[in-house]
Amino acid sequence: MKKTIHILTICLALLVTSCDSGFDEINTNKINPTSLSPDFVLNKAIMEASYTQGTDALQVLNYHFGIVQQLITPYGSSLAGANYNQFVAANIVQIWQIYYRNVVKQITDVVFVTTGDGSRHNLHQMARIWRAYAFMILTDNHGDIPYTEAGKGYLEEIISPKYETQQSIYADLLKELEEASAALDPTKDKVSNEILYGGDIAKWKKFGYSLLFRAAMRLSRVDPATAQAYVTKAVAGGLISSNAENAVTRHSALYNNWVSNHLAAREKTNYYLAEPFVNFLKTNNDPRLRVFAVRHVGATSGTDQTAARQSSDPAVQIGMPMGYDDVSIRTTYAQKGVVSLWDYTQANFNTVLQLDAPDFHVTYSQTQLLLAEAAFRKWVTGDPAALFQAGVRANLQQMAAYGAASALATDAIDKYVTDHPLRAGKELEDINTQYWVASFLNGPELFANFRRSGFPALLKNPYPGSELQGEDFIRRIPYPDTEIVVNQANMNEAVTRQGPNTLSTRVWWDKK
Repeated sequence: MKKTIHILTICLALLVTSCDSGFDEINTNKINPTSLSPDFVLNKAIMEASYTQGTDALQVLNYHFGIVQQLITPYGSSLAGANYNQFVAANIVQIWQIYYRNVVKQITDVVFVTTGDGSRHNLHQMARIWRAYAFMILTDNHGDIPYTEAGKGYLEEIISPKYETQQSIYADLLKELEEASAALDPTKDKVSNEILYGGDIAKWKKFGYSLLFRAAMRLSRVDPATAQAYVTKAVAGGLISSNAENAVTRHSALYNNWVSNHLAAREKTNYYLAEPFVNFLKTNNDPRLRVFAVRHVGATSGTDQTAARQSSDPAVQIGMPMGYDDVSIRTTYAQKGVVSLWDYTQANFNTVLQLDAPDFHVTYSQTQLLLAEAAFRKWVTGDPAALFQAGVRANLQQMAAYGAASALATDAIDKYVTDHPLRAGKELEDINTQYWVASFLNGPELFANFRRSGFPALLKNPYPGSELQGEDFIRRIPYPDTEIVVNQANMNEAVTRQGPNTLSTRVWWDKK
C-alpha cells in the first residue's frame, strides 16, 4: 500500500512539473499584440481626426457648415443647430468626444513614448505637430479647454484635467509648432509608414510651418504683435508651396470619407447648399460650382431625387435660402423657381461627396491666401495681389483631387483668376471670401476663419427662433453636458472665467 502511494505521489509531481514548465508558452497568445508601435498609433490619430463613422460628422453638418452658410438643412429636431441658431446638446458633442477620447489620447501617448528616444526623433516631432493640429480645432471650437493634463488618464491617472485659458494654450501651440518643425531632420529616423506624407520630412516640415502660420494668423486681431512675430518665423521656415504638399487624408471604398458617407446614406435628402454660397459662385461665374453642386431638377420628394434628374449645370443651380424650416420653406418655392425643398441644390455626390473623396487639413491655397493677407498687413514682403491670385489658382487646380471629371480646364482657371483680381480697398474681404470657398467642407477651419476675419460679409440667419443673445452669428460651440458629470468643477471654473457656456460667448482670439 505504501509503495502504491509513493508511486502515485511521484507521478503527480511529474505531472505538475510538466504542466508548470510549459504553462507560460501554452497560455501566451502569440498573435494578439501586447503593445503597438507608436508610428501606427500616430496613423490612428490622423485617421480619427477625419471621423470613423457617419454620426461623427453631425457637428460639422449641423453647426460649422450652417454657421458659414454653405450647407444647411431645413429640418429641426435631431438635425437642428445653426439652421435655427439653436443649441442642441446631441449635435455639439462629436468633436469633443472624438478628439479627447481618441485623437488626443493616442497622440499624447506617441509624444510620451518617443520623448528622449533618439531612434524616434522625427516621429516625436510629427506627433507634436499633429497634437497641435488637434488642440487648435478643440480650442477654436470651445475656447478654454483641458490641455496640459489632457490625454493622460492612462499615463498619469488624471481623470479630471484642468481647463486652461485659450491665450495660454495658443502660446504653447506656437512654441510647440516652431520647435517641432525646426527639429525635423532628414538625416534621422525614417517614418515611411505614416499615412500623411509617407515619412517625407521636407513635406512634414512645410506642414508644420504652415500650421504655425495659420495659428499665428488666428491672433491677428487680439495680439497682432505676436501674430506678426510668428508669421515671420513660419515664412522663414518654409511653407507649403504646391498642391502636392497639401496635408490631406485620403480615403477609399474601404476607408470612407464619413461626411460623404453620412450625406450619401441616411441624410442624403436632408442637406442642401445654402443660397449665399451658391449665389456667390453663380454671380462670379465660378467654375468650381459644377464640382461642388448638383440639383435634382424637378424632384417632388426624396425618392424623386434620381440620377436621371441630376444636373451640375451652373445655370440651373438654386441654393436653399436661410431662415426656413421644413414647413415655412414651402413659401419660397414659387419665388425661387423650385417645386419642392428636394428640388434645391445639394453638394455633389459624384465629386466632393464621393466615398473616397479626400479630406483636406492644410492646403497650399489656404496658405497662399493667408500669406496675401499677411503681405497686405505688411507683416511679410510680397505682392498681396500676386499671392491672392496664386491662392485662388491653387484651389481651382485642387479640384482635380476629386477625380478626372472634376479637373478644371486651364483656360477656365486662367479666365477666373484674370477676371477676379484683388480689389483695392477690399483686400481683406476678397482674401477671406476666397478662403471661405477654398475651405469648402473643412468645417472647423471655415468656422474659425469666419470669426477671425469677419468675412465673407454674410447676412444673419433670419430664423425667428434664434437663441443667440447679442450676436448675429454663433461664436462658439458650448461644452458638452458630459463635462457636468465627469469634470464639473474644472468646467465651472472655465465658464466663470470665459463667460456663459452658450453659443453667443466669444473665445479669446475672437475680438470685436
